[in-house]
Amino acid sequence: MTSSQPAKIAVAIVAAGRGERAGQAGDGPKQYRPIGGRAVLAHTVRALCDHPAVGAIAIAIHSDDRDLFEAAMGDLADRVVAVEGGASRQASVLCALRALRPQDPQFVMIHDGVRPFVDAVIVDRLAEGMDGTAGALPALPVSDTLKRVGVDGIIAGTEPRDGLFSAQTPQAFPFAAILQAHERAAETDPHRFTDDAALAEWAGIPVRVVAGSPENVKLTWAKDIDMADRKLAGATPFYPDVRTGTGYDVHGFTAGDHVTLCGVAIPHDVRLSGHSDADVGLHALTDALLATCSAGDIGTHFPPSDERWKGVDSAVFVDHAAGLVRENGGRIANVDVTVIAEAPKIGPHRQAMTARMAEILGIDAARISVKATTNEKLGFVGRREGIAALATATVIFSGEVPS
Repeated sequence: MTSSQPAKIAVAIVAAGRGERAGQAGDGPKQYRPIGGRAVLAHTVRALCDHPAVGAIAIAIHSDDRDLFEAAMGDLADRVVAVEGGASRQASVLCALRALRPQDPQFVMIHDGVRPFVDAVIVDRLAEGMDGTAGALPALPVSDTLKRVGVDGIIAGTEPRDGLFSAQTPQAFPFAAILQAHERAAETDPHRFTDDAALAEWAGIPVRVVAGSPENVKLTWAKDIDMADRKLAGATPFYPDVRTGTGYDVHGFTAGDHVTLCGVAIPHDVRLSGHSDADVGLHALTDALLATCSAGDIGTHFPPSDERWKGVDSAVFVDHAAGLVRENGGRIANVDVTVIAEAPKIGPHRQAMTARMAEILGIDAARISVKATTNEKLGFVGRREGIAALATATVIFSGEVPS
């Protein structure tokens, strides 16, 4: 568009669709779904009317959506005129063009109401790309490999993508030419065209391609609307609810012939003393799991004064703690147990320990770590008076950390 031409370009926006692919009917048409605190259509209108080259704006809406439209527009109401759309996109475009006719614009941009990320750069490119005889559309080169598929679902061939582009909107045209083309098409093919550039081709109007934008997406599916909402919310970071709990336990030795560590009985010249089987590894792990959901400690749930737990397999404690984690919506991501002992050697039993804990927790063994270290002959462990254990559990809960 040369500098001698009018500065203002009229805009026709199509917003009369039902948008069934974007979710349930009860959610309302997608052009009125909220993103970033306002309706999709409001963002679209704002993006265009903020451009100094944009003049009159006509929006084709569904007859059932008048209240939704008025609520969506808010402070933008005095910038737009609403007109009832038709039975197809093509028919709705014609309704909007006719509404603009009294303004006698020289050029018009036709835009989808559900492309809220159109920007000033695209409008500038369109203004520069069209003239008194030719239109312009923003488009992106096709990057995917294209397959032609037969009716039987079998690939029939691969199409070359050289020179192929994916069309976007707004699409800009000389107003009189595109209005006349739409009037002609309404008489012969009222529902044929889903793209104004295609209708222009049919009418013999040349259309020039200008660079589009990957950001100028059309919101089609519910996931598109969710993505747009996050984007317009200022790209607010998501903080997943990942919690880490730790546990520590120690038991002294008494007379016996084996110790139980991480669910595995290991021959030894003494055993660990405790009300249950005194498995320091599983006791520490129980406390670590309980900590991730603020559920107290092992003594809260299994007091040593209760005779029910005398000599019991400590797997019962871990199973209970893991159950509480799951009841609270948690998913165990990783557990790590470190056994601190001068003897017995843990290495030969590590695989059995890992397998046993995987069985108790119901998670993959790759998410379980068992390690051992001595106390360098220092303290009660160094004097071989007992064994200690440290445990860490990482649990992911549903939702995110509240602000």
